[in-house]
Amino acid sequence: MTEPHDPRGNLVRPYAVTRGRTEPIRDIPIEAVLVASPPAVQEARFAGHDKYRIAVLCEPKAQSLAELAALTRLPLGVARVLVADMVADGLLTLHSAAPRKGYTQRMDLLGRVLSGLRKL
Repeated sequence: MTEPHDPRGNLVRPYAVTRGRTEPIRDIPIEAVLVASPPAVQEARFAGHDKYRIAVLCEPKAQSLAELAALTRLPLGVARVLVADMVADGLLTLHSAAPRKGYTQRMDLLGRVLSGLRKL
């Protein structure tokens, strides 16, 4: 006979995954691009199930923080804490999605465009 279905499923509280932490050790933008090397994936095996899954996803191709949260089905805040730990431990390499040159000029242009659109 089968066991009755539990509507809660296999729920693990987010604070249990992050060991009670709600803030990452460094700020990781949602659009930040993350990459793992093959040696980092091997090391991540010993860092826990969720960190290993993140490393495996980032090894064949770069992933954004948003994509990692969606693919692992982790809340964004939890994914952000885990990814920040992995970057600090050298398991992931962080690449900023923001352009290095001309950022201020582009933001000024976008501001002027937005202002013009609001006037319409």
